[in-house]
Amino acid sequence: MPLPIISVAQMREWERATWASGQTEAEVIRRVGEALACHALSRTRPGDSILIVAGTGHNGDDARAAREHLAGRRVEIVNVTEPATALPLLEKPLAANPALIVDGLFGVGLNRPLEGAWLEIIRRLNQSGCPVLAVDVPSGLNADTGEPLPEAIQATVTLAVGAPKSGLLRPAAWPFVGRLEVAHDVGLLPGPVTSELQWTWPEDFRGLPPRREAHGHKGTYGHLAIIAGNAGHAGAAVLAARAAQRARPGLITVITTQNAYPSVAAQCQAVMVSAWTPEFKLGDHYTAVLIGPGLAGPDVPEELPPLLRRLWRNARFPIITDASAIAWMESAPTPHNSVRVITPHPGEASVLLKSNAPQVQANRLEALRQIARRCGNPWVVLKGQQTLVGRQDGPVFVNPSGGPHLAQGGSGDALAGFLSGLIAQPAWQQNVPLAVRYAVWQHGATADALEARQPNWIVEELVAELGLAGCGRSVP
Repeated sequence: MPLPIISVAQMREWERATWASGQTEAEVIRRVGEALACHALSRTRPGDSILIVAGTGHNGDDARAAREHLAGRRVEIVNVTEPATALPLLEKPLAANPALIVDGLFGVGLNRPLEGAWLEIIRRLNQSGCPVLAVDVPSGLNADTGEPLPEAIQATVTLAVGAPKSGLLRPAAWPFVGRLEVAHDVGLLPGPVTSELQWTWPEDFRGLPPRREAHGHKGTYGHLAIIAGNAGHAGAAVLAARAAQRARPGLITVITTQNAYPSVAAQCQAVMVSAWTPEFKLGDHYTAVLIGPGLAGPDVPEELPPLLRRLWRNARFPIITDASAIAWMESAPTPHNSVRVITPHPGEASVLLKSNAPQVQANRLEALRQIARRCGNPWVVLKGQQTLVGRQDGPVFVNPSGGPHLAQGGSGDALAGFLSGLIAQPAWQQNVPLAVRYAVWQHGATADALEARQPNWIVEELVAELGLAGCGRSVP
């Protein structure tokens, strides 16, 4: 079940309800310590040194509680009560270049600017160059606004306790938060607070993909059309098609430009390939259409933009718009209960909204809502750090998987292809929002597994292993 992304006030409300239920703070601290240790162990090796820097509040208690669970690691704790006294105590353990620093100095209650020796401690920890695991929020960061006060720990990973705090998702917080993960099962009362922003949990996808019936055949699982590729951009069509194959629809046809046809056809085997002509007609036998990957350049057939707009307004089958085709969109209603998905990155979103990428990034939630309102209320996948999935109303889901290692050409084509390959299938069409969220999560989780194994992986390898994450086995 997705987790709400909450404010500090909501976190306090949640804690009060938990203590009123009879749960003790000591038990929650113990469980947070276990979760913190689990994350620390996963990021270090036996014999590595871990430095825990703990303040006087509950964040310090959480950090200290991790120590007894860090078997096989050399652990040193520096308790910071008076920063001027603690500062010289950090020099020796930092000079040993610990494999991990656990930041437990300040929690979400910090709401005043830091100064003096406190700032010196934060600067010294940042200057060490050591990976940092922050407890709940990087010390010095305002958990509601995402702003440093005036400096903050630059964490490699932040382990939010209970649920993510809203400020951690703001662009201003990204350089300090690093990768955001969540320790949810720490003994707090089941969530009494709600939010329009929901944190996606891998368990949301338990039981997926749907089981295939023994009597199924290729006609059972849909026929995806991919309108993609142009001279110099044929690879985008190929990547999208191969990623769609990993979703396993029954049939896939790539419709590409005359200039790209020889290259695309030569690289496809099970995928059918046709060359676009002005007379081309999309038949009713298709169960979904993806349009956009690689449709770039001055010689894109002039018939394609109006075709997309007609399909968007009138087609009864699902339409997924990606890449260059996003710029062709116009404000228009869509048929009742039709399935529409659009997958912009911030630059493409800014074209739709007639703004710029920094403005989109400054308020990603509002940008998503505006795109949905402008384009007939499709499902919008606003890509980037913590990709958002939502519509003009209702919950918006934040994806936790993936990261900067996905920032390479072809990554978006792979996502569009895989997502479209799912949506082409009747079983997945029964729950389109779940299909979209699953595609986004699977794309990022596969990249995470590849990154852990081989940091110099390429998009072709991502495509080859799409669909393995969360299926009872890890990407080898």
